[in-house]
Amino acid sequence: MSHRKSDGSAQPLDLTLLRTFLAVHRSGSFTAGARLLGLSQPTVTAQIRSLEQQLGRPLFERLPRGVAATAVADELAAEVAGPLDALEAVAERGRPGGAAPAEPVHLAGPAELLCMRVLPALAPLTARGVRLRISPGLTDDLLDGLRAGRYDLAIATARPRGRSLVAEPLADEEFVLVAAPGLAAQLGPGAVAEHGPAALHGVPLVSYAEDLPIARRYWRHVFGTRLNGPAAVVVPDLRGVLAAVVAGAGYSVLPRYLCLDELASGAVVPLFEPDDPPINTGYLVRRPGTEAGPHVALVRTQLLRAARSW
Repeated sequence: MSHRKSDGSAQPLDLTLLRTFLAVHRSGSFTAGARLLGLSQPTVTAQIRSLEQQLGRPLFERLPRGVAATAVADELAAEVAGPLDALEAVAERGRPGGAAPAEPVHLAGPAELLCMRVLPALAPLTARGVRLRISPGLTDDLLDGLRAGRYDLAIATARPRGRSLVAEPLADEEFVLVAAPGLAAQLGPGAVAEHGPAALHGVPLVSYAEDLPIARRYWRHVFGTRLNGPAAVVVPDLRGVLAAVVAGAGYSVLPRYLCLDELASGAVVPLFEPDDPPINTGYLVRRPGTEAGPHVALVRTQLLRAARSW
């Protein structure tokens, strides 16, 4: 861990500066890095500037929210993360009381996916000492939290823009138009296939939000038209939407994974099975360098492996 002075000789890089650099690289902002280290933001800013001066290269691009690592920063993080983490582990063992428990892995994502898919997949990791802190929310808010260092990993329903985050495809979810069997019987067999969305005119719609985001997308993709009209019931949790549909409150568009058991039991039935149903890809998102933490890496690997069967 050294750089060349103008006369060609090697000058060691300060471990304190490297530790501060890694905290900023992992957290995605000077403020979050300062919080991780227990330092003031001006101190962290000064240390990063000092390291950039020593290297003669910029490490971060300042953004309205946080920072984006340069290619030089990504290379440096890959080089120093392992040794610094190892040194930190040795230091922890030498402190009174022995080794401290590993920091929790903070994971965020859609509430329904977290509860139905993610937590069951990660449950075996608790026996290996992994501690989890789970936060539900909407993608835009979660990505902002990830950039600010509040989360280690986030599951997003859209690929984030920019270079400040790394996104890996996690799983595809297929959307299905469903209703309780009694409501489907009132419409008649094959009504939607024969008459299209006109068959649902006047039928109550149960939605996740007032702007009908999932249903509108289904209408555009499958029927090539715009869905108009308000929802009869709005529940900001897809599990609640499913419960309302099962109870006969109306029809809805839901991810197939969410209602697999209800489809199998007949509690809900598909109103239409298009040849090309709408698909949405979920992404596992992290800040560059975050995967160097051993438990974060375990969670990431476990999720990517489990998602193959989702």
